[in-house]
Amino acid sequence: MLAQTFLIVAPVFVLIGIGYALARFRILKQAVSDALGQFVYVVAIPVLMFRTLINADLSAGVPLALWASYFLGVGVAWTLGTLVIRMGFGRDARAGAIGGISSAFANTILVGLPLVAAVYGDDGLVPLLLIISIHLATMTVVMSVVMERAAAVDGGTTTPPLGRLTVNAGRSLLTNPLILTIIAAFLWRLTGLEPHQVAQDVLNRIGATALPLALMSLGMSLVQYGIRGNVVPGLLLSLIKVMLMPAAVFAASSFLFNLPPLWTAVATLTAACPTGVNAYIFANRYGTGHAMSANAITTTTLIAIVTTSLWVWFLDSWFGLSLR
Repeated sequence: MLAQTFLIVAPVFVLIGIGYALARFRILKQAVSDALGQFVYVVAIPVLMFRTLINADLSAGVPLALWASYFLGVGVAWTLGTLVIRMGFGRDARAGAIGGISSAFANTILVGLPLVAAVYGDDGLVPLLLIISIHLATMTVVMSVVMERAAAVDGGTTTPPLGRLTVNAGRSLLTNPLILTIIAAFLWRLTGLEPHQVAQDVLNRIGATALPLALMSLGMSLVQYGIRGNVVPGLLLSLIKVMLMPAAVFAASSFLFNLPPLWTAVATLTAACPTGVNAYIFANRYGTGHAMSANAITTTTLIAIVTTSLWVWFLDSWFGLSLR
């Protein structure tokens, strides 16, 4: 069974490897990598999300238990990551915040979507997209607030008001294509209209390009990260990300909120995804934790073919779910 699981998961990471090789050996130029990433982020993934959300069965209502389960795992991982860096390595508040982000911010888009689709098919995309619908917005606001407050602590200055920090972070989301797509999809659902057959076919064709191109784009982007100094902190944060965070989400989903097996499995597998590149973006913005976040991104992505296979095998053994 574990071998079967590995065969299902492996193509996802092979595509990442192909993208990495294309960039590493300069078969495709950096400009191509940037353009591909832009197409995936602005066009392909939004179209896939829109198509899935307008056709999804959301009759169960607002998935508060799903969100609570996932973000409890985020809170556990973030807290542990921060404590490891602050208390274990004696770093400042900003580095501690980067440690928390590196431990808790999953790559739900570039890895989560293809991985869940490969394992659980379109049915699995529904709970994943419900997580994504608030994940980016929530995490962006929280990361911005935590980093600004950490910078104030390190600089010995007055902490900016929470309201102002939240509003400033929220404004940056208004032009985010993923946020706009989610809003557009729910507005479309309110109309009760069915997309025309031609429009649906176009959405399907563009959406079909999203997952393989997303994986190759991620692989190409990994060239700029690599493994740097501060290897041990990055390894510890990686273990928190791919092992402890999904374990916390699984426990909350199964035993605290009693979510359906498929939703529990998807939430757990999403939590097991590698660290998202936002960890490095925030490290770069605030001038600390570059190596630590880069190591977490690279390490979690490299080992994810094994760790996600183990999680899929465990979830299938626990629930007896039928894999795609």
